Amino acid sequence: MWSRRQGRLRPTVCGVEELRRRRREQEAGVGGRGSAGAYSALRKARREQQLVSKRLLREDAPEEAGEGCVAAILGEAEELCLYTLGNLIVESEAVRRQLLPQGIIPALAACIQSPHVAVLEALGYALSQLLQAKEAPEKIIPSSILASTLPQHMLQMLQPGPKLNPGVAVEFAWCLHYIICSQVSNPLLIGHGALSTLGLLLLDLAGAVQRTEDAGLELLACPVLRCLSNLLTEAAVETVGGQMQLRDERVVAALFILLQFFFQKQPSLLPEGLWLLNNLTANSPSFCTSLLSLDLIEPLLQLLPVSNVVSVMVLTVLCNVAEKGPAYCQRLWPGPLLPALLHTLAFSDTEVVGQSLELLHLLFLYQPEAVQVFLQQSGLQALERHQEEAQLQDRVYALRQTALQG
Repeated sequence: MWSRRQGRLRPTVCGVEELRRRRREQEAGVGGRGSAGAYSALRKARREQQLVSKRLLREDAPEEAGEGCVAAILGEAEELCLYTLGNLIVESEAVRRQLLPQGIIPALAACIQSPHVAVLEALGYALSQLLQAKEAPEKIIPSSILASTLPQHMLQMLQPGPKLNPGVAVEFAWCLHYIICSQVSNPLLIGHGALSTLGLLLLDLAGAVQRTEDAGLELLACPVLRCLSNLLTEAAVETVGGQMQLRDERVVAALFILLQFFFQKQPSLLPEGLWLLNNLTANSPSFCTSLLSLDLIEPLLQLLPVSNVVSVMVLTVLCNVAEKGPAYCQRLWPGPLLPALLHTLAFSDTEVVGQSLELLHLLFLYQPEAVQVFLQQSGLQALERHQEEAQLQDRVYALRQTALQG
């Protein structure tokens, strides 16, 4: 699901609803987690390691075990049943049809009260598998999940603090992501404080990446970014003051800390962070102001060489800022933006060039002196490289005329 700005920038491709449909299908498709599939091997290895350690613990436990040891073993027998259940659920619609009438959702809701971390992590895994079912948006989430206390408990599991367990949080963050993607009742989640909880967790993650080299942090960062991005497209965000719940400058600063972390450690996650930044800036002048006041335009431009996808998203965020009017364009220009735009105009990817042209159009509109600087830097020659490309001809011609008139 893309923001209004993203949809408006590509009117010739499809409308906002079509973009949202495609994004939902990409992220919540049956049997997968979109780009999160890159982490499935890590999560599988972790589960297998846990299963081995639990078997060894049971074999080594003395016959006259104390009460605490017995409780731990029972909890592990439960960490095992849930993983098995999760695997059965995701593989068979027939199994799901049998389990749902028999009260699988209340049973899972009861497990969330367990004091054992291993049980909670396995519960999150089983529940996330259930929420990926193709019938989940129409049959499981509205009638069973939202009617239970599970959403509130999920948000509790994501509350930052000393009790936050990364493994548990990863699983329940994905559960929340699938519920949000269903668009069944996102205003309800916003009313339960989902935005503020996820925003605080984002701040916590940014602090964590500054303190540690833990390579597992991206496992949690990805679903948290997606949850926030999707919730920000809801109309209910405005009615409940959701933007204010995110505390503008702190969220933007935290997001850039994560972007730098992704840039160095996990570049494939850069689009996730930039997608959130796009949705933050699309309809909010205050978030655009934060981007400028924290001097984050240059760090944003440094991401342009990563890939064409990243370039398009960086340019889209800059368009969101520029469209807010003359005061914002004045702070964008000239700085490092002109050399960066001249560079992206040399790209062969038409989508990157098209977004560069859109940004130039906004700058010429709100910052007329930008035209002369552009001409002095051989801007016309950069435009002429694309005047024969069918998808770009109209915009190149219009910008060329504007530049010559200026």
